[in-house]
Amino acid sequence: MGLFTSCEKSGSDYQGFSGEDAFSNGSGERNMIVVISDIHLGADIRYAECSDNLAALEELLYQIRVAPTIKELVIAGDMIDEWFVPATVNTYQGKDQSDFVTRVKATNYDVFKVLNDIIQDDKITVTYVPGNHDLGITAENVNLILPGINQARDARGLGTYTPADMPALAIEHGHRYNFACAPDPISNKDIAPGSFLPTGYFFTRIATLHVIQNCIVAGDTLAVVTPNTSPDESQDLAFEYWASWKGLMDMFPIENKFDDTIIITHINGFTETYSVNDIMPYQLTPGGFIDMKLFKNVQDTWGARQDSNNVAVHIPTALAIASQVSNDSTDNQARVQYFMNPNSNVRIVVFGHTHHAEIIPSSNHNGLKTIYANSGTWIDRNPGADMTTMDFIVITPQNSDASSQTYVKLYNIENNAIKKLAADSLHY
Repeated sequence: MGLFTSCEKSGSDYQGFSGEDAFSNGSGERNMIVVISDIHLGADIRYAECSDNLAALEELLYQIRVAPTIKELVIAGDMIDEWFVPATVNTYQGKDQSDFVTRVKATNYDVFKVLNDIIQDDKITVTYVPGNHDLGITAENVNLILPGINQARDARGLGTYTPADMPALAIEHGHRYNFACAPDPISNKDIAPGSFLPTGYFFTRIATLHVIQNCIVAGDTLAVVTPNTSPDESQDLAFEYWASWKGLMDMFPIENKFDDTIIITHINGFTETYSVNDIMPYQLTPGGFIDMKLFKNVQDTWGARQDSNNVAVHIPTALAIASQVSNDSTDNQARVQYFMNPNSNVRIVVFGHTHHAEIIPSSNHNGLKTIYANSGTWIDRNPGADMTTMDFIVITPQNSDASSQTYVKLYNIENNAIKKLAADSLHY
């Protein structure tokens, strides 16, 4: 602790960014809301997705801290990463989640120092909303490393934040609507009582191993599953579920045999070490019954999962399975769940989750303008031609003037400069 204390930075150590002044509102009033998400802070810097970008994140947080115009900072999920851990690594190292989040804080000390300074200054409200990569992190353990932070939670592993004075705004991570990433308290209740980890957790553990191995050619071949010759809706969906897994395993090969027990859990109710074959749907005979060990009958319980996860407008199971890796599908849920939902008066929605920063205007069920924004990510490398990183959203609320507009602006940081990527506005 003495080492950390002696190295703490003062204001003169922060140089700021060139480019756009993202935190100017023309009045000096403290009314702006900043949204960041998908920081993916890990406990081990050797495989954490956010490493090279930590210094820029710390700098941005300091600039937020000293800006006289910022009222709120919202961290919209995937702040802490329990998922991006190689399958062969024991996430908790034989200890518990409290120890894990303490290691995350130590690994990313400077970032947490500035966040805690913002909270302790008590000038800017800091709100955390769970994402899928930190859906299992308890409120107590978030508070352990960020004491006094506001937390927006409405179900296990989920939350939506609406500022008290801005009911037209909803901020959530977006994983609530994703088959692979929404909390699943049903499928494994007999194998892992109390667990609500979805299938995406196991995929991410395998994909992280793929990254660490830099594997090009898979060390094994998946057993073939064919459509059931006596089909019904459940078995048709089971085949689609298998096909989605096969596609992912083809994209992210690993060196290991698929019956090797390599996926160490000891997290969120799980106590065993599993193989790839334990996760994959299987058949005993070609064209026969398609069964599962983990996530048994997951294709039949999506409706019940949506109920437990407070999904306002249910998504059909076939569509949910088919679109679980689609960014556009997640974006569209802002429109489905909020803008076209006659029970919703929300006009501005901010998601994270997809890592695809953007602003999309549209209209709601009353024909009024709406704005969807995605807050992007802070991971070091965000693949894709139009995928940026070090992104953030700034919202400037309208005032009492009838002609005043609420502005939603998207920025990112590149080459130590802030660049405005998109902007839009509306009056509500």
